[in-house]
Amino acid sequence: MKLTKSRVEAFPIPPARKTSKDAGQAIYWDEKLRGFGVRITPSGARSYIVQGRANGKTRRVTLGTHGVLTCDEARRKAKAALLALDDGIDPVIEKKRTKTLALTLREVATDYCANRQTKKGGKLTPMTIRDITRHVQSNFGDWADKPIVNITSDLCRSRFEEISKRSEAQANQAFRILRALINFSINEENPRINPVQTLSKKRLWNKNEAKTGFIPLDKVGAAWNLLQERRTSHVLLPIALTGADITLFIMLTGCRWSEAAELTWDCVNLEAGSWHIADPKNHNPVTFPLPAPLRAMLEARPRTEGNDYVFPGRGKTPFLKDARSTMAEVSKLAGLHLTHHDLRRTFIAIGQKLKIELWRLKLLTNHISGGDVTLDYYTETNDLRHLAPEAEQIAAWIVEQGKIASGANVVKLRGVKV
Repeated sequence: MKLTKSRVEAFPIPPARKTSKDAGQAIYWDEKLRGFGVRITPSGARSYIVQGRANGKTRRVTLGTHGVLTCDEARRKAKAALLALDDGIDPVIEKKRTKTLALTLREVATDYCANRQTKKGGKLTPMTIRDITRHVQSNFGDWADKPIVNITSDLCRSRFEEISKRSEAQANQAFRILRALINFSINEENPRINPVQTLSKKRLWNKNEAKTGFIPLDKVGAAWNLLQERRTSHVLLPIALTGADITLFIMLTGCRWSEAAELTWDCVNLEAGSWHIADPKNHNPVTFPLPAPLRAMLEARPRTEGNDYVFPGRGKTPFLKDARSTMAEVSKLAGLHLTHHDLRRTFIAIGQKLKIELWRLKLLTNHISGGDVTLDYYTETNDLRHLAPEAEQIAAWIVEQGKIASGANVVKLRGVKV
């Protein structure tokens, strides 16, 4: 029959059937326009549909609800949809493409942080997610809520040069993140060339010079004494005392800032003398030895009720974000600007001075092996408690340097007459 308003409204409501492919829906097809019909559900809803084939696949498209659309309006839409199907335009793919083209940079970043997996199948680290969020909100803030497909090569080049004037390293990091986000958004519905590629074609990436800063070894003892004074101070605020403790922790372990800041008490075993990282930067879960001076510091650390972080932050921040005031004092003492990552290099420099093999130092600092066959296949890399003697050796040297710097182990010799 030819569908009309009165006939559509007169069709009976079908009973619900769970076993039916269409869950009890009834479909009535128009005899004049092949593929045009009305679908009635057990709830009484009546919707106009059109069905045809595109590229060998059967597609059914909902045109609209009866009442919102008149029968004549639905028929006109059905004709247009059938012509598109005959031309090979797949409505399912078109719907996906339309949705994909409307995705904003912020939406892609949110999806990326939630679902992107590492090469080993793990989730992104909290620090990676924070870096992505920070750059999307700051360096790309005016792009964040606009379609990601609107980001062009010219825009990338201009913004990269703008950020580079402030910080070349931050410009590189921001656009590596942007490149990853755009790659994540590219699919069969949105095939495109990543506009960030223009930085490679034009050779615009900033050269990252390897950082080599560390505390001069002849000042390590003074730095140790400084940290001891700060962490036991009765004048400094608790947050500053925590800053001194975490700095001491990094100095004695050579770990990354994030690994120390995000350490929770359940990953510390004072009795066994070890601490654990479940998901570090290189995604290699590992247990480290705790040297004696560090164990003593942790035993003295206060616990915060309701906060399981070893180095808690303040306010809404659960863990410590930075220890700038402490590092400013260490930098002043050393005579050069230092970051917490420089303490990691200091740890390695001390180990080398003590002639500890480099591969052992790499393990203790959870450094990426770089394809070292011995480390990858013949060495225990998850439980490093067998390296406790090396960790104790480095810690003992630092403590001894502190005594030398304070003059505690200096003995006056009586003059000898010749």
